[in-house]
Amino acid sequence: MSKTWKEPEVTEALAAEHGIKADEYQRLLEIVGRTPTFTELGIYSVMWSEHCSYKSSKVWLRKFPTTGPHVICGPGENAGVIDIGDGLAAIFKMESHNHPSYIEPFQGAATGVGGILRDVFTMGARPIANLNALRFGEPSHPKTKQLIAGVVSGIGHYGNCVGVPTVGGETNFHKAYNGNCLVNAMTVGIAAQDKIFYSKAAGVGNPVVYVGSKTGRDGIHGATMSSAEFNEDSESKRPTVQVGDPFTEKLLIEACLELMATDAIQSIQDMGAAGLTSSSVEMAGKGGLGIELNLEKVPQREPGMTPYEIMLSESQERMLIILKPGSEDLARSIMEKWELDFAVIGHLTDTGRFVLKMHGETYCDLALAPLFDAAPLYHRPTEPTPAKPDLEDGVRVLKGSAADALKTLVACPDLASKRWIWEQYDSQVGASTKFLSGQADAAVVRVHGTKKGLALTSDVTPRYCYADPYRGGMQAVAESYRNISAVGATPLAITDNMNFGNPEKPRIMGQFAQCVEGMAEACRALDYPVVSGNVSLYNETNGEAILPTPTVGGVGLMADGMAAVGLALRTAGDVLVLLGETRGHLGQSLYLREVLGREDGPPPPVDLAAERKHGEFVRALVADGLLTASHDLSDGGLLVAVAEMAMAGGIGAALELGDADAGFLFGEDQGRYLLAVPAAQADAVLSRATAAGVPARKIGTVGGDALNGLPGGAISIASLKQANEAWLPQFMAGTAH
Repeated sequence: MSKTWKEPEVTEALAAEHGIKADEYQRLLEIVGRTPTFTELGIYSVMWSEHCSYKSSKVWLRKFPTTGPHVICGPGENAGVIDIGDGLAAIFKMESHNHPSYIEPFQGAATGVGGILRDVFTMGARPIANLNALRFGEPSHPKTKQLIAGVVSGIGHYGNCVGVPTVGGETNFHKAYNGNCLVNAMTVGIAAQDKIFYSKAAGVGNPVVYVGSKTGRDGIHGATMSSAEFNEDSESKRPTVQVGDPFTEKLLIEACLELMATDAIQSIQDMGAAGLTSSSVEMAGKGGLGIELNLEKVPQREPGMTPYEIMLSESQERMLIILKPGSEDLARSIMEKWELDFAVIGHLTDTGRFVLKMHGETYCDLALAPLFDAAPLYHRPTEPTPAKPDLEDGVRVLKGSAADALKTLVACPDLASKRWIWEQYDSQVGASTKFLSGQADAAVVRVHGTKKGLALTSDVTPRYCYADPYRGGMQAVAESYRNISAVGATPLAITDNMNFGNPEKPRIMGQFAQCVEGMAEACRALDYPVVSGNVSLYNETNGEAILPTPTVGGVGLMADGMAAVGLALRTAGDVLVLLGETRGHLGQSLYLREVLGREDGPPPPVDLAAERKHGEFVRALVADGLLTASHDLSDGGLLVAVAEMAMAGGIGAALELGDADAGFLFGEDQGRYLLAVPAAQADAVLSRATAAGVPARKIGTVGGDALNGLPGGAISIASLKQANEAWLPQFMAGTAH
């Protein structure tokens, strides 16, 4: 068969260059029944990549609970869908753009935001909030400053231009991320429950329509790149990083939502990883159909593009739509009104085959089902993480004064104010955001047309997961549950982003498996199911893996979003109440790392029954209007929580701590909250706690301009705030803001 382009001859060596191992190539040959064409090889390479097929993780992900009374649609679609009442649904997901962001920080992070926005609005939701969870290497590493500057400006540029507020997230630093930063992006949208769109194609002969931006050569083999370790040659992979245009994305959102208001769409899918290949294969595969595309009809922005390039391009701001017959003119008029490309590029068939033609020549003719659901499924060997020995008793003796240790902690990179970052994000666009970053444990966003509020948070403590993956996975879910409960919302469901090293190493696969087991147990105990997520493996450079980082994105609901409680102390005379049991656990704590220079011991245990009981108790107090502030205890323990509440409110407290040791002051015991209660209500709150079987004690009174009552002497709120605010701006001095 003569072809316009002469394609390279496919060999096992060429397959290996595409990330297909020798045994996988033999399986491919058996399925196809012949040597594949170059275009077919490219298609198999992306559809069978780790990024698209989840071949190492799927057997473990099945352990997650994915159903519940609020779940409308769990994993398997573009995003998860939950019922928030009154005929409305919240649609949300978290995804990674780790490898691209390390290679090209600005575009890598920007297109990560664009991609997750498309996952949400492709289901019919208007995006109302973005969050991001960022992990960078140690500040002294030569790339860290450049990565922060690029990633933050990329997130800000895309989110701000498209008009969706960035309302929350987290940023941490550790040497394990020196060679692989993590950029996890989350979007939440709102849709009518009777106007949710899915990606399962139906209707033999229905037209396949391409809309959005033109296809270029950017992003080719992005999915394959994200399924391999990095090394010293990774900088050469810049061409695989996509280039985003948020202004086109904004047009695409409005055009798609306008088209969705008609009856024209049968199914719809965004073109994300693996671009036109994955979107067309997944849509037809879910419907058990075939699909035939004529690639010369694909809008192209570069001359001479080959079928291989067109199918593997990951150019941004593109969607694939199956229209109902006769709807083409209507759809075209809407897309052209929004100045977007529109092209009918093919149709659905009953052949079960994936056929690609260009200028009359056939470049791909494959059985579609094996592309969709016959990727190798690995039960990789796992190796358990050895238990860490307990710390010696002497570590609880406070080193120096409590004030000095506290000042060290609030100024350390993990706890220092991230104002330099979040001030680059528009968090108020849309006029729906109740709290600015740092004002509450979870962001709260109003649902327009109602009094409802959605509480949103992103959580994980990677050092816990490294020390004990099972307990660390459990804690990530529990902390998400606590942060949502702290503002007064009921936690409904989570999305996740599972970031790990090379799964072919039993130690890494063991971390993944144990984290999943711990997360699954917590989700079951807290009625907090997983409705969507993403897996990012091979976050490893020259054999050095990241810390296991299973990021949890949580969504909760309040009947009245304006009743949400922040963490800032407000009123002199309020009583500080510590909720939950304090044993003084210092293993894997920030105090241990930042003050004593150690990273050892086991992470704190997690009591899921207590987490649930304490969360329900706090939510009831918020609902009854009994709290003026609420904050969960996590990194840095009790004194850091007090300091964060005091700094946020600009007011101090007289603490009643006695001769407390380092464990009581800085231990990271789980299941705890610090509450500010009006003095007139304090006895009633403590009595309610006793009746509910919830440990609670008064630890101080709000007032003044310092934290008094610390072992070793007081410290002013002004000095704490100066230390907390200074580090990041000083570190980033001289970079764009």
